[in-house]
Amino acid sequence: MAQEGGSSMRAARSVIQLAAGLVGLAAAGAARAQALDPAGSGAISGALGWLQGTLLGTVATVAAVIAVAAVGFMTLTGRMNWRHAATVVLGCFILFGATAIVAGIRQTAAGF
Repeated sequence: MAQEGGSSMRAARSVIQLAAGLVGLAAAGAARAQALDPAGSGAISGALGWLQGTLLGTVATVAAVIAVAAVGFMTLTGRMNWRHAATVVLGCFILFGATAIVAGIRQTAAGF
């Protein structure tokens, strides 16, 4: 039994180390991509901008309305799970605040 706890701790530690390594690689790759700005990247940037506009526009609004309506229906029927309701609200904040969150991360990274 004690060995199972130790192996799960090692597994959790290795997952955390892997995640930290991936975050470091992503940050280094993003810094390098901003510095180089290769030829032809305008088309990729345009496509990603279109995707962002689509996902944060009508699609996101419809998904949020459906999620909030589902929580409201569960409340009306007396079967609301508070954890599910909190998850929906937090998800809406993250979804619609994504632009502000990324801007804050960029400002913080620019300070280093």
